[in-house]
Amino acid sequence: MDLQAITLPGNLDALEPMVAYLAEISAKAGLDKKAGYKLRLAVDEIVTNIIVHGYGDAGLTGEVEVRSWIENQQLTIVVDDHATPYDPFTTQKPDMTSDWEQRQMGGFGVYFAQVNVDEFRYEFVDNHNRNTFVVNLPRA
Repeated sequence: MDLQAITLPGNLDALEPMVAYLAEISAKAGLDKKAGYKLRLAVDEIVTNIIVHGYGDAGLTGEVEVRSWIENQQLTIVVDDHATPYDPFTTQKPDMTSDWEQRQMGGFGVYFAQVNVDEFRYEFVDNHNRNTFVVNLPRA
């Protein structure tokens, strides 16, 4: 089942409507509050990185497209952008063992994206970034 897609500006004003969209999609998919929150956290972290680093730090403007569908007991969210190419899997995993004061900043958003969904993928396809998030749905 295809769900509605949204196209958002590549700036921080996009985050609020994106979170509302994800909440609606999570409810339609039948996710409980915890699973819905984890999905929103994962997607929000990546989209924030796209906006802040991919567009803002690079001096670029553009949009972020978010599409979703349900198929084979899975909710899939795809985020496409034309920001600076960036493979999140090249980010070093954050230090999760040291005291907070000793930890290097950075990498936590990508980490949260990877651990809060059942599957997270990245590809650079047709001259744009594509981040894919998959959540296994509960059986009826």
